[in-house]
Amino acid sequence: MQYRSTRGTTDQSLSSSQAVIQGLANDGGLFVPVDFPKPNINLTEFVKLTYQEQARQVLGWFFDDYSAEQLDQIVAAAYNDQWDDQTITPVSDDHAGQYYLELFHGPTLAFKDVALQTLPHLMTNAIKLEKVDRKIVILTATSGDTGTASMCGFQDVDGTQVIVFYPHNGVAPIQLKQMFTQPGDNLNIVAVEGNFDDAQTYVKQIFNDPDFREQLLIHHDQFSSANSMNIGRLIPQITYYFNAYTQLVQREVIQVGDKVNFSVPTGNFGDILAGYYAKKLGLPINKLICASDSNNVLTDFFKTGEYDKRRDFNVTISPSMDILVSSNLERLLFDAADQDYELISQLMDQLTTEGHYQLPAKVYDRLSDFAAGFASEDEIRAEIKRVFTADHYALDPHTAVGSYVAHQYQKESGDSTPMIVVATASPYKFPETVYQALTDHPVEEAGLPAIKQLEKYLQTTPPAGIQTVFGPDHRTETVVKPAEMKAKISDILDLN
Repeated sequence: MQYRSTRGTTDQSLSSSQAVIQGLANDGGLFVPVDFPKPNINLTEFVKLTYQEQARQVLGWFFDDYSAEQLDQIVAAAYNDQWDDQTITPVSDDHAGQYYLELFHGPTLAFKDVALQTLPHLMTNAIKLEKVDRKIVILTATSGDTGTASMCGFQDVDGTQVIVFYPHNGVAPIQLKQMFTQPGDNLNIVAVEGNFDDAQTYVKQIFNDPDFREQLLIHHDQFSSANSMNIGRLIPQITYYFNAYTQLVQREVIQVGDKVNFSVPTGNFGDILAGYYAKKLGLPINKLICASDSNNVLTDFFKTGEYDKRRDFNVTISPSMDILVSSNLERLLFDAADQDYELISQLMDQLTTEGHYQLPAKVYDRLSDFAAGFASEDEIRAEIKRVFTADHYALDPHTAVGSYVAHQYQKESGDSTPMIVVATASPYKFPETVYQALTDHPVEEAGLPAIKQLEKYLQTTPPAGIQTVFGPDHRTETVVKPAEMKAKISDILDLN
């Protein structure tokens, strides 16, 4: 397998291990396979496999320069007893007409764990394969969950340093507490004045700064990423789409070959792109439903073909989705445009300089696999209450976005295909929002007391991973302006 940039020729292609280490292409593009895998999947046999066995197959299709022994060890380490459900990503029973793919049973209670328990092992093995003698600096912007999950995954991993930038006052109290309480001598978090897009934009600029990259190399350092921009973070997410299908087959809800729909709460577009890749590999998916909050740039895009970020940025009760520039959409467009990297470069440059672009009709017409919708804050709260009232099943606000949009899609389209909503986080990560949605009253106090109050109301036991936030803080908050991010990185890495 060779990987190329979405903005460059195959002349600069890399092996999978090289792409994992580098994270982001030097031209600002994202790594994609030169030739997408075309495995001859016997779906009848594939659905008999365990999650770990399916993950091993998926990784083998995309990362074939790793040895069989390495891939076995990576999967064994990633999907072990750090999960509170040995199914890894269980699918719920039918609740109010929908199934929920629970991706929050890992150590940080969010879907990012599925990939970020894998990426550190892909990274360390890649370093061995490529005989890299530099420290790998994981530079990441987070809207909430990636920060915690990457810190947890890379905690004290030899040869790595983690620097996480997050929007000041732009993540939920429990998300922030998780980052503060995560131990690890190689971990750093920095708040940025502004929103997630500000942080992500500057992270990309820093990645693409050749002078700074040279300065790193002089100090035997090299950037990589834990965002879904890193192909090693994206590919492991494909597995849970196959496994969700497997679980419905095993319950005889569907038969092998029947189609399903997935509704995916969407921010940076990595999660739903993994579903698109699963469909390209042969999984019988009918529609991928892109669900947004009031930052609904993607909803408008799929309805019109125009991507337009020239709008107000809304800080909402679904903070991990508060994004106006969805980086992984570039990979989808590259595929839809028949790998026309010059067109992709033109569109991305136009987005940067003018704030919008319009897809050519022939490219837009190839996005028919997708439907899209969005939910306001009132609709999110109402959906949390609707599902709980109907079936005593609690949703976090991001999952509620996916649930609401799925429900609206079903009503408007009449599509009776079985619907799987991707449940991206535990309700206990957002107790303030969930409690108020269910009771119409605010919690008495945000943060840890809110967890206890929600626990009492739901009469359930919080997942084991939530206990980590009751520990002592290991770091304090530092706030910088976006233009100061590069200097802060230099201070952390002692480059001056």
